Amino acid sequence: MRVLGIDYGMRRIGLALSDPTETIATPLDTLIRRRGKRAPLSKIESIAIEKGAEHLVIGLPLNLEGNETEWSEEVRTFGMQLAKRMNLPVSFVDERMTSVLAERTIRSIGLPKTKRENKARIDAAAAQLILQNWLDLRKHTK
Repeated sequence: MRVLGIDYGMRRIGLALSDPTETIATPLDTLIRRRGKRAPLSKIESIAIEKGAEHLVIGLPLNLEGNETEWSEEVRTFGMQLAKRMNLPVSFVDERMTSVLAERTIRSIGLPKTKRENKARIDAAAAQLILQNWLDLRKHTK
């Protein structure tokens, strides 16, 4: 089964995809959100269908104490809308610190500065980390 990982942000939406064995997550793409516009549900849906995703994993932003915020509620609403629209199961994963870790990882791999600082690359890497965390947790609970 392939799983689509989503890092849902105010300006960008990072996407990642698992391999069919649900072992490895790979960064996929980053969609740009237009200010004041609704989330690009149809674009995400078409990518998920094209890639054969059968499950959605969405990073849930929590505050440092681990509590949900107003933004968490918006992310949950988005996730539930997408899951209902696609008739797929959805899981939410604590995404605290994934963007920071993704940025550190991107900076450490020796890319030129312009590619290291590319926010879209960082958001796709954050989606990869969110998805990989879910895959790893799931593997250990089987």
